[in-house]
Amino acid sequence: MSRGRRGSRVGALEGGGEAGAPPAAAAAAASVPWAAPQRPEAAAERVLLRGIFEIGRSSCDMVLSERALRWRPIRPERPSGDSKYDLLCKEELIELKDIFSVKLKRRYFASGNGTLLGITLFICLKKERNKLKDSTLDLINLSEDHCNIWFQQFKKILAGFPNRPKSLKIFLNPQSHRKEAKQIYYEKVEPLLKIAGIETDVTITEYEGHALSLLKECELQGFDGVVCVGGDGSASEVAHALLLRAQHSASLETDRILSPARAQLPLGVIPAGSTNVLAHSLHGISHVVTATLHIIMGHIQPVDVCTFSTTGKLLRFGFSAMFGFGGRTLALAEKHRWMSPTQRRDFAVIQALAKLKPEDCEISFLPFNSSPDLQERRAQGSPKSDCNAQWQMIQGQFLNVSIMAIPCLCSVAPRGLAPDTRLNNGSMALIIARNTSRQEFIKHLKRYASVKNQFNFPFVETYTVEEVKVYPRNKTSAYSLEEEDQPHETASENRFPWNVDGDLMEVTSEVHIKLHPRLINLYGESMEEMNDSKVTCNCL
Repeated sequence: MSRGRRGSRVGALEGGGEAGAPPAAAAAAASVPWAAPQRPEAAAERVLLRGIFEIGRSSCDMVLSERALRWRPIRPERPSGDSKYDLLCKEELIELKDIFSVKLKRRYFASGNGTLLGITLFICLKKERNKLKDSTLDLINLSEDHCNIWFQQFKKILAGFPNRPKSLKIFLNPQSHRKEAKQIYYEKVEPLLKIAGIETDVTITEYEGHALSLLKECELQGFDGVVCVGGDGSASEVAHALLLRAQHSASLETDRILSPARAQLPLGVIPAGSTNVLAHSLHGISHVVTATLHIIMGHIQPVDVCTFSTTGKLLRFGFSAMFGFGGRTLALAEKHRWMSPTQRRDFAVIQALAKLKPEDCEISFLPFNSSPDLQERRAQGSPKSDCNAQWQMIQGQFLNVSIMAIPCLCSVAPRGLAPDTRLNNGSMALIIARNTSRQEFIKHLKRYASVKNQFNFPFVETYTVEEVKVYPRNKTSAYSLEEEDQPHETASENRFPWNVDGDLMEVTSEVHIKLHPRLINLYGESMEEMNDSKVTCNCL
């Protein structure tokens, strides 16, 4: 982007309020053809300040209003109809909501003394494919008084934006993926947080479940949010811990939760794992800077969460789960942690396909009720379901059962494992793959990586549901772990592996999954809103 440079002293025009610019400003404005005509929305905004700054090589007339910063280069008068001149004088603008920090720009010398050059604005830009990028805009003016007035006004405006955190509790899993989480945080995340003036308290977790145990007891009163730097397992653990903490704060019995309390603090997810399904689903892309900027900008996205319980006892909170092939693949991968993440995943998939067997199950589900009245109650946080809704039941031999409350986007499934699901539409996707040949099942799996419909197979069924109960009718799993490495061990014969948000959960009996709308706030923005936004400043 074009950055300002130090140049000759530029005169300052300062104004404010509804009275408009002072006489000096008016005289300068009258010399340029664009000063009089304004767009209706711009004319309706109250002008806070007006002055002259140098941007790049051009002196510009800057107007700071309540919603935007606008400017045009100051040019000598030319005959009307000069298209090249009109293009050069095109108005540029930055919406104030896209600015996340402002600092005085100085040039420092070896003696330690600094010379004021102007003001630097730190801006969040929306790029293609849901990506966010940080950028800067230098406003050059050598007047100390002039720059201080504008600097203080920018600081006041930025302080007024809601949801922007001032202090964050960070949990960092150093073992995520290729042990890159620390490098990702200290090289990419922390510098942006410091620019934004956000205070942080970093805890490096030492073992699985460490964040969960810490969040049960640690003081969070001084923090505006919690951030997890890690993979899906780490993010799910922190989300589960925040929700458990909310239940204790609300004095709810955690063994039997009918109407869970909402998490009290928003959660930010910095992708530093191998798949990053949660971050990818939340932001539409697995990108560290994008995730960080969503946190800095205070973008809040309410997200639906599931409770997983058995025999009436809560097992955990989560966003997605797989039983059958998906659960067995993770169980195999967990036994080969010494491999790299990619090798481990590929090995487990090949082994699970080589021993592909169905599970004999009975699946009951409550279909999603999309009536407007019920959806409005859910949006307001009402946990009540439709009392007249009828449970449905299917049974048979199933290769895989997936229950997803989020789209579950990732690099191997760019459309998502559940592409028709949204983050907070109050429903889950129930996807069932009945028993079929290995060749047909592999075709189904390959479809996830393409643009073709992965559900367009006669053995695949999809349902939109609110609750699901999965009851294995076998006494032992078809994928029982004693098939390899444990020929004489019987302790795990009746334990069925589940993949819940990338974590292995072994259960001996029926699992009840229930969706709870908008139970937690995550730092992110609706992908539809991001796609509608456009960059209006061509110089950035």
